[in-house]
Amino acid sequence: MQDTVNMAESEFDEEEEPPFSDQEDFVDDIDDEELLEDVLRERPLEADGIDSVVLVDNVPQVGPERLEKLKNVIHKIFSKFGKITNEFYPEAAGTTKGYIFLEYASPNHALEAVKNADGYKLDKQHTFRVNLFTDFDKYMNISDQWQTPEKQPFKDFGNMRHWLEDPDCRDQYSVIYESGERTAIFSNDPKEPILVEERARWTETYVRWSPKGTYLATFHQRGIALWGGEKFKQIQRFSHQGVSLIDFSPCERYVVTFSPLMDTKEDPQAIIIWDILTGQKKRGFHCESSAHWPIFKWSQDGKFFARMTQDTLSIYETPSMGLLDKKSLKISGIKDFSWSPGDNIIAFWVPEDKDIPARVTLMQFPSRLEIRVRNLFNVVDCKLHWQRQGDYLCVKVDRTPRGTQGVVTNFEIFRMREKQVPVDVVEMKESIIAFAWEPNGSKFAVLHGESPRINASFYHVKSNGKIDLIKMFDKQQANSIFWSPQGQFLVLAGLRSMNGALAFVDTSDCTIMYIAEHYMASDVEWDPTGRYVVTSVSWWSHKVDNAYWLWTFQGRLLQKNNKDRFCQLLWRPCPPTLLGQEQIKAIKKDLKKYSKIFEQKDRLSQSKASKELVDKRRLMMEEYSRYKDSAIQLYNQQRELRLELRGGVDTDELDSNVEDWEEETIEFFISEEIIPLGDLE
Repeated sequence: MQDTVNMAESEFDEEEEPPFSDQEDFVDDIDDEELLEDVLRERPLEADGIDSVVLVDNVPQVGPERLEKLKNVIHKIFSKFGKITNEFYPEAAGTTKGYIFLEYASPNHALEAVKNADGYKLDKQHTFRVNLFTDFDKYMNISDQWQTPEKQPFKDFGNMRHWLEDPDCRDQYSVIYESGERTAIFSNDPKEPILVEERARWTETYVRWSPKGTYLATFHQRGIALWGGEKFKQIQRFSHQGVSLIDFSPCERYVVTFSPLMDTKEDPQAIIIWDILTGQKKRGFHCESSAHWPIFKWSQDGKFFARMTQDTLSIYETPSMGLLDKKSLKISGIKDFSWSPGDNIIAFWVPEDKDIPARVTLMQFPSRLEIRVRNLFNVVDCKLHWQRQGDYLCVKVDRTPRGTQGVVTNFEIFRMREKQVPVDVVEMKESIIAFAWEPNGSKFAVLHGESPRINASFYHVKSNGKIDLIKMFDKQQANSIFWSPQGQFLVLAGLRSMNGALAFVDTSDCTIMYIAEHYMASDVEWDPTGRYVVTSVSWWSHKVDNAYWLWTFQGRLLQKNNKDRFCQLLWRPCPPTLLGQEQIKAIKKDLKKYSKIFEQKDRLSQSKASKELVDKRRLMMEEYSRYKDSAIQLYNQQRELRLELRGGVDTDELDSNVEDWEEETIEFFISEEIIPLGDLE
């Protein structure tokens, strides 16, 4: 019996183990959800647990000896919002990293911590930023995103001035519409705008281009973002809670932001100056009011910026952001100041004080040398107007002459490029509505008088020390003057209450080229080249007929672009040309050489046929030419055969000897009609 059992076990051991793998053609049509439904229902979700976790950034970085004290401070602050069950302080090289994770017993407690502790000021250097960890997308690259600017690796954003390489030299402009919900960038084209980029909720209020067009600034509750490059990637961001106003330095190295929400006595944060390249905060300032923005005014090269307070003019220098010579200028009663656009010169004016007359002073920096002082009497108010190149300064002086009750206006014209800065005076007896310099010339335009008798006068500042009145147009419907950036041409516009009346003027001979109207127009914007001008009705000022129209500089209407609740259009500025004056003169001299190419391009662009259709027609013409050549070749090859078939008669030449033809006239009788003379009477 034992032998039988042993033999059975031996046979069993020798048998092969049965296969448990699926056959090659087996198809598993039962998924896990069906097979293990009850088990999977209890599976923990990926987000379980982390909805109670908050991330606290801008926490002090401390070593082991101060870590316990930091934990006590953090726990005291954040335990107000609920029970903390777990804390994690990441460390590197023996110190904390500057951010921590706190886990609450309930997601509601985490939400309370975010609402109440975000923006909490621990000390002068540390203001907490608190967010839910479930905002996972924001923190995928958290270690890189929140490191200090000095440690950020170099990022290549591509060609930051790619739009200047457009083969058709198209300029770009930004458009905000749908009451701010959508923002788009277009390339300008006479036929129709070409969409470059469009995004929803790109900005929360409005946008702003930097002075050279490199960056597009968008506004957000938490700060400012700068965009640029070919695909408008985010270049930089600046955290400034509640920011409402910004200003760039002319060199695009710095940006100034203003927020009415962040200022404290200990740590001034109402105005912050940032380094655009690094994202660093350079300095903060107090500010009680932003009524006269920008608070800081920049010198033309960005080396200095200045601020006026009561009886004080403070000049700061970059990159230190400290006071020039460590002290401000004490100027009793200073009312206004302005930098020259061409030199580091400040013009400021001071009103009369008892027996001391009012005065306008020109001061050079950094030397603080007074290069010209002009005394003025019976002054009510002054306005400073610089010509764009800094060649001239116009001080508009409102006076009340003794013995009279009315106000008389004088234009004090300072010739900045001449020795000792001579001053010419133009007296205006009517009230002044608007004044504007020709950007790159020596002419200026003035609107004066009272509606409906508003006059437009044009003056020329001559090199012989005279100022001539060139022309005056009377009875104009205008309250604004808009010069072309290239000079010579301007638009006299009657905006808003004047129903959008437009007059296109050529100041070379002072003729009105065209008169038009864009009803209820609120804005006029010239493109950087001076070839096109846009008039628009903004939803921010008028709730109906919101659109922007594109005109040529001569007043020919090219486009009417209606956008739902259109708000704002801004042309993208262009940087100054790199060409010297001699190169520009040479190009102008040889312009006729290129005129044929330009005219051909213009004809092509004016054609209604699209580029694809033009290419198709060109291919068809080339195909026809090839067919024609082959047909002529075949025709010539068959000449001998034709002569043989026609008995030696060369029929190819029958119609060629025109001089041997004889003309014969043949008349055909068609019909005859007899009309009695009595019927005619």
